Amino acid sequence: MKPLLPLLFLLATAGVWASPPAVGQAAPDFTLTALDGRPTRLASLLAEGPVALIVLRGFPGYQCPLCNRQVQDLVQNADGFSKAGLRVLLVYPGPAAELNKRAAEFATDKKLPAHFTMVLDPDYTFTNQYGLRWDAKNETAYPAAFLLNRSGKITFAKISDSHGGRASAKELLTAPAPQ
Repeated sequence: MKPLLPLLFLLATAGVWASPPAVGQAAPDFTLTALDGRPTRLASLLAEGPVALIVLRGFPGYQCPLCNRQVQDLVQNADGFSKAGLRVLLVYPGPAAELNKRAAEFATDKKLPAHFTMVLDPDYTFTNQYGLRWDAKNETAYPAAFLLNRSGKITFAKISDSHGGRASAKELLTAPAPQ
């Protein structure tokens, strides 16, 4: 039985059993690479103001139509996010091998405003850290949305256990303002 202990410790510290962060908790910091290749750290964005952190499904074998609709909704409401002082951070998870290519395909028809950033989550590092890995055939991550105040505290969280049921721009913009 003792040889199992190191394995259990490795799984726990690797975030395999991580639970998603909840309202009132501090969002774990991370650094991911944006589509343009620049490193993007959550703490740096929070230093500029509150953040709407949106977790997409990435590429589960196709470009998710519900992810497309959600991002279009967010972009169409970009002025509302800007007026609320919210930066929007979109996380696109997937296997590292073709992640840049798939994310670029996803972003092709979207004109992300200056206060929107799309970052890549190669091999689900962030997704595992946040306890959002949907580890089933043709799945990647549970769609999720978090509002974070400047100190990184979560003031709103919505995690879907299906493809639908995602946070809309209206929900995010009418939630109590993350100060």
